[in-house]
Amino acid sequence: MQFYAYAVAVLLWLFMITYATLGGADFGGGIWNVLFFGRKEKEARGLIKGAIGPVWEANNVWLIYVVVGLYAGFPIVAATLANALFIPLTLALIGFVLRGASFAFRTSVTRIVTVKATWGTAFGIASLITPFLLGACAGAVASGKLPVYNGHGPVASWDAWLTPFAITIGLIALAVSATIAAVFLSVEAQRINDKELMNAFRMRAFIAGAVTALLGLVGLFLAPTEAPTLWQGMLNHGLWAVAITMAIGIATAFALFFRHYRLARVLIVMETFAFFGTWGIAQLPYILPPNLTIPDAASPPTTMRDFFFSALVGSLVLLPSLWFLFHVFKFQQAVPPVHEKEVKEA
Repeated sequence: MQFYAYAVAVLLWLFMITYATLGGADFGGGIWNVLFFGRKEKEARGLIKGAIGPVWEANNVWLIYVVVGLYAGFPIVAATLANALFIPLTLALIGFVLRGASFAFRTSVTRIVTVKATWGTAFGIASLITPFLLGACAGAVASGKLPVYNGHGPVASWDAWLTPFAITIGLIALAVSATIAAVFLSVEAQRINDKELMNAFRMRAFIAGAVTALLGLVGLFLAPTEAPTLWQGMLNHGLWAVAITMAIGIATAFALFFRHYRLARVLIVMETFAFFGTWGIAQLPYILPPNLTIPDAASPPTTMRDFFFSALVGSLVLLPSLWFLFHVFKFQQAVPPVHEKEVKEA
């Protein structure tokens, strides 16, 4: 049944958008860990560490959902991506490992300042490289550079993810991650009532958002020739989604301008969902342009049905668990530190 094919595709797309939002905020924190300079540099990096530390590993569960779902529901797509984008996906995987290891070593293992700085630099570099590579892979898919004929696609392609369009999408992924993180960190700064950090991340959110908008215009300029399927789909049935995305982006800028940081956080999440949702709508009915549709790539109906309900039930268990995790580490009042002197006096 086509119903389950589209239902699983939508579910996986929602998982990917969720990862792009929450994982993007983590990557963006690493970006600002490298690019934040100024008088409050030490405090900013401490804020980033505190914001990312409790939740960054949990956010990767959404990426696991996407990978497992592709292999279960759309195996030909998973195989094509793994073969054609072997090089950037392998480099991105190395970036994941380096990023996790460097974050752990920087924060928990060593107390030597120079070693901590080295691991911090590695953490930042991995946070820059990995989202760019993932974005370039997304650009390769959207541009239709991965055609499938007789069940076979290209192998270890360089051309697909190094086109001007794919590189632009990679840069957009970096800019979006930096924007999300800056907005989220402005809320974290508000939580500890550090007005200087609030303003610093507010300004960086404006800058990253402006860069995202400019890169988006470049992508639109390149799309008619480099991503014709996506471009035609957007013109035919996606213009309303583009309008909504732009409206939410403007609303986010106004919320930041008037220093409504929590509202801006909600709006930037909505903006990310709208951005990726527009891409998905424009690409329909193709899961892998230019010639592989969602029903054609789907597993047998019984597999799709079983995976859909199991993933749905799993999500209903996962969502409250993640909410509780965020509630414990993000939304509770900070506990003041207890000093050794106070303990002895008590």
